[in-house]
Amino acid sequence: MANTKKKDDISKLSFEDAIKELSSIVGKIEQGEIPLQDSLTQYERGMALIKHCQTILKKAEMRIEKISESEAKTQQETEDIPF
Repeated sequence: MANTKKKDDISKLSFEDAIKELSSIVGKIEQGEIPLQDSLTQYERGMALIKHCQTILKKAEMRIEKISESEAKTQQETEDIPF
């Protein structure tokens, strides 16, 4: 149940907030600021944050592709109109 709450928590983060939290986690682990067990927990959260960011980026990429396709179609239709 706690794991589900963490995933729900992450799913509500914006891309920028997820990257900010990920950077913080990486910094703490690299500097050895947290004990090993906590490092593992933070590593797991970091991996979930990475997955979340990848999902956001994939959705953005798909939107851009749709917009580009729509624009290309509109442009083609405009070019096909005789004057």
